[in-house]
Amino acid sequence: MQTLYNLRRELKSKANPKKAKALQRFFKTGYGEYGEGDIFLGIVVPETRKITQKYKDLEFKDLGELLKSKIHEERLTALLILVEQFNQFQRALLNHNAVSKHKHSVVINHYTTRKHSATMLHHSAMTRHSVQARKQIFNFYLKNTKYINNWDLVDLSAPKIVGGYLLMQSHKFLYNTDAIASVLYKLVKSKNLWERRIGILSTFAFIRQNRFEESLKIAEMLLSDKHDLIHKAVGWMLREVGKRSQPTLEKFLKKHASKMPRVMLRYAIERLSEAKRSDLLSDSDKVRRGGG
Repeated sequence: MQTLYNLRRELKSKANPKKAKALQRFFKTGYGEYGEGDIFLGIVVPETRKITQKYKDLEFKDLGELLKSKIHEERLTALLILVEQFNQFQRALLNHNAVSKHKHSVVINHYTTRKHSATMLHHSAMTRHSVQARKQIFNFYLKNTKYINNWDLVDLSAPKIVGGYLLMQSHKFLYNTDAIASVLYKLVKSKNLWERRIGILSTFAFIRQNRFEESLKIAEMLLSDKHDLIHKAVGWMLREVGKRSQPTLEKFLKKHASKMPRVMLRYAIERLSEAKRSDLLSDSDKVRRGGG
């Protein structure tokens, strides 16, 4: 039975104290560290995903309770359920579009205009429902960012929910970047480390569509960020841009490499040739020493 009580009981039944200790070290849960106070049960992500599938229809009320939990795997499960629900509505819309396209062809050739109109109205209602459902998930996510407070929680959810929704909105407004800028810029200007990471990771959805403007703009805004988890995230997104368009990455690096934190730069250039990596790192070091 899909209840919050049963989910929590199942998670606890999979607890591994030895693994939990290792995860608490790995995710820096000690005093003064970025994950301070986070509690782990010691459940690996593939196992958590299996449990997610069994409880994927939980409502916001229960997911909100999970997100407020001090137990890392409970928060992760809530986020994976949200991702699954978001994707379900996306798949439902795509499948409905495909079926409707076929039905419209049949209607035009064999049925009355009245039946054609009814089909169109049903399609329109399905589309509105899917869009509204994803908007609700997106809004719920942004209202609960204070509980999305470790890097794996961000990385496994932000590109799909925040990035996926904003990508949908940008298509709706014909690629008008102003439609998404207010959300992303608010996140990356936040004093909260995890909201800034959500901001840059959300642009992964755009990168996958070979749209780089959003990622490059956010990367520029985060060049002077002080936290290495942001340096790594920005470098990772720049590397993903380079996988799809090396000239675009190299143009960005030509302008900004000298100002990029060392970790950010190393992540960004990881897939470049050894010679190019060496030159960029050397030039960057010269600037840091005041010699270039």
